[in-house]
Amino acid sequence: GKMSASNHFAVTDLHTPDPSEHAGNENENEVPQAKVDSSAPFAAGESPTLNYVRSTLAGGVLCSKCVLGKNGTREGAIGNPTELSIIRAAYFAGVDTDQVKKDAPLINEVPFDSEYKFMATVHEAVQEIDGDVPEDQYVVHVKGAPDRMLAYCANQAKSGLVGDENKEALDRKFWIEQIAVLSSHGLRVLGLCRATVPKSEVKVDEDLGPAFVNGRGEPWLTFVGLCAIMDPPRPECVQAIKEAHGAGVRVCMITGDHKDTATAIGHMLGIVDEDFSEALTGAELDEMSDDQLRAAVMSHSVFARASPQNKIRIVNALQAEGQVAGMTGDGVNDAPALKAADMGVAMGKEGTDVAREAAEMILADDNFATIVVAIKEGRVVWDNLRKVLLVNTPINNAQGLTVLFGLIFGLEKTALTAIQILYSNLICAVTLGMVTAVEPAEEGIMSMPPRVVGKRLIGRFLFLRIMIGTITLSTCVIGSVYILRNSDKEADFENEVYTLRKQRAMAFNALDFGAISVCLSARFSYLSSFHPRIFKGNIACWYSIAIVSVLQIFTTYTPIVNQYIFSQDGMDGFMWGLTGGVMAIVFTVMEIEKAVRCYLKSSGSDTDDHELGVFDPHQNPAPKGTHLTPSGASQLNLVELSK
Repeated sequence: GKMSASNHFAVTDLHTPDPSEHAGNENENEVPQAKVDSSAPFAAGESPTLNYVRSTLAGGVLCSKCVLGKNGTREGAIGNPTELSIIRAAYFAGVDTDQVKKDAPLINEVPFDSEYKFMATVHEAVQEIDGDVPEDQYVVHVKGAPDRMLAYCANQAKSGLVGDENKEALDRKFWIEQIAVLSSHGLRVLGLCRATVPKSEVKVDEDLGPAFVNGRGEPWLTFVGLCAIMDPPRPECVQAIKEAHGAGVRVCMITGDHKDTATAIGHMLGIVDEDFSEALTGAELDEMSDDQLRAAVMSHSVFARASPQNKIRIVNALQAEGQVAGMTGDGVNDAPALKAADMGVAMGKEGTDVAREAAEMILADDNFATIVVAIKEGRVVWDNLRKVLLVNTPINNAQGLTVLFGLIFGLEKTALTAIQILYSNLICAVTLGMVTAVEPAEEGIMSMPPRVVGKRLIGRFLFLRIMIGTITLSTCVIGSVYILRNSDKEADFENEVYTLRKQRAMAFNALDFGAISVCLSARFSYLSSFHPRIFKGNIACWYSIAIVSVLQIFTTYTPIVNQYIFSQDGMDGFMWGLTGGVMAIVFTVMEIEKAVRCYLKSSGSDTDDHELGVFDPHQNPAPKGTHLTPSGASQLNLVELSK
């Protein structure tokens, strides 16, 4: 069968014991069609009657708990996507799904569980579907993992009916070959089986455990056919995984599907490649010691036929390797793994209440691409927090150093007043810091290696950047006042043109306008701000600069405000020239530091920053501290994020 263009589950193939009676989707239509002719998208063998097809699909309808939408649509439909695809296939193959359920009322059931991987329902017999069944017997419909189903089957049906005259020897080799072919195309394959049981064995008010099917000691079911379902990856999911790999994110898939199906889907999604081995099965994991499993999880990214216990062991093994593990899940059985993971993510749409309670986060749209977006946003938040520190800390430090060094160099009378310092903190620093916090993602942020777990928010080089900003801004502020004070050596300090109030105005404006330069440079962690990009992206930054500038002019020239509140005087052209020089020097020095840091990083030096360079997600083994974070994509369960 071919992949559907839709993102919905869709039946693509139905294989029966009779090679002349099978069906397959030959185009991109979501479901098989009932009409059979040379142009039909859903074609059966050389003599298509669709009787067997309809009978087999009708059994799939009974062995489900789905409710189809109006006219066979998904709108308003209720239930599991896999079951829904079978019911839709039956509907469009001509099966009256509602009538079938009325004619064969449900007596009891064995609900599906990922541990035993099948579901069974017990019904009253229907002549058109089941053939001649004695009145004292019920019909059991079972669907599940085909390899498990074959183990429970004693024979196979000839024509889709369960009567003794329609049974023949089970051709196990034929079915195994068909399973391998279908699975290799990335199709989810289900085995459909039937049997009859005496009515005395089944009580309506008693729960049927899995032993009702697999605890009889010998095979007893009749194999009816294989149903292949395409669970097409969302287009955005494939792109998201590619983006995740570029960001140092390793995506792992844990699924209950057949090994070949899981491997094929892994190739489709870009999870399995030449660097990571083929899928491991849950049975293979069970045979491994903890040490062997630790090695296996670092070289395998796809795990098939996995049980809930396997998920917990995988998470523990990754954590033992120094990884930070995240897990997605939607079922009750996923809750322990969600708890064990460092970050448990439950599905918002398909997830159970138990899974959501066990998780730290809920994925509202069940879409893996959303997690990659969240990773990107997390990086933006982390980077912007560092940028806020890079803006606010030099401003605050420069205030103190201006006062301190003013005292040291005999400029104590020109020190910033308490009101000026308070204003710079509450207006200038807060305004510029706030807009830096909402800076959009930098170009290439998803091609950067994740940060190492446990590293401080302020590392060596961020501390160095803060100190460079602090020293440069402080030096420029003090220097501008010193130049102003000595510009007319004959002038009397207290009474001539450059009075104490003007020097305070000089220090105040040099500090706050210099802070604007710090803000402009800090907007980009490693890209140069000497670029037109500085005028794009964060328009709020320019609004804040305008606000700060207008308020500075207001406090400088408004008579009552500048003299009686800020204890300063107006500025002349020479003083504004010094202020412009402060801005230029601060901006240039911080840009030079950025260029040197980028050069050191490109030459292989450890700059203590995570911003530069591309992490190879396929290195084996992954570095210590790798994050494992979850996905919401179809059939994806784990994402490993080296951080």
